[in-house]
Amino acid sequence: MPKTGKKNRALKNELPSTLQRSEAKAQDTFAKTYDSAEEEYGDGERAARTAYASLKRTHEKVGDHWEEKEQRGPSDAKAEEGRSSSKETAGGVDANASKEHLYALAARLEISGRSKMTKGELVQALRKASGKQTRKARET
Repeated sequence: MPKTGKKNRALKNELPSTLQRSEAKAQDTFAKTYDSAEEEYGDGERAARTAYASLKRTHEKVGDHWEEKEQRGPSDAKAEEGRSSSKETAGGVDANASKEHLYALAARLEISGRSKMTKGELVQALRKASGKQTRKARET
């Protein structure tokens, strides 16, 4: 199912819920990449993975939506090494961002204990909080 419509803009009702709550640039990035990947690989999981990989280079997941990153590039070690990497992804959290940036996001999401966390712990806490935010948004 195409994710873009007239004027090559994202069809909001065709997007995952986290993208429906995100800015138009994130929606368009995902939708255009998905449609291109769908032509290449067919509809389904591979097209979605390709679209998310593209989105994560320019955006990061914050709570229940995606926001533009301060700096473009891979979001975690798996993205840096490529598809064959055995490393775990950061689930949309920009693990390559500075500790200060991750701390500020943790503060926005009111993650307790953040002042004592290492960078890796902040990434995991943000990943966990994003999952909770997404589930909570789906329930409402």
